[in-house]
Amino acid sequence: MKILITGLWICAVTIASCYGAVTFGGGIFSKKTEPYLEGLQYQKLAPINIPMIADGRVQGYVIAVLVFTADAKLMHTLPVPPNAFVVDEAFRQIYGDTALDFRKLAKYDITKRLAEVRAKVNERLGGDVVKDVLVDEINFVAKREVRS
Repeated sequence: MKILITGLWICAVTIASCYGAVTFGGGIFSKKTEPYLEGLQYQKLAPINIPMIADGRVQGYVIAVLVFTADAKLMHTLPVPPNAFVVDEAFRQIYGDTALDFRKLAKYDITKRLAEVRAKVNERLGGDVVKDVLVDEINFVAKREVRS
């Protein structure tokens, strides 16, 4: 009889402790969820082919692959993705740059040019959406090297 009462006592204590742990200790064992921080979103653009014209003729093409980072939260709220704006502004900046002459190669301030692209895109989008514009690849292909 003693063994039976001891067994029942052990079962009752175990059930009561399990019930107490689930009821009162729910905050201890539950996972803590932290707010999701979206941060920056990385977007790689398709290659851009920009004709370089000098003396009334096409001298060659600048082929650039650009990447930009943007505020992910703002990216989801924009009615139009900023990809087209970045491509358009990069094309305008490189095509219209008179200092860029591949016949007389010299150092080129690409950092300044990319900062201008970022500033113009953000101006056109009406907010600080694009955080940085980066160069993934940039090449010049002379017209004589282009296959028809």
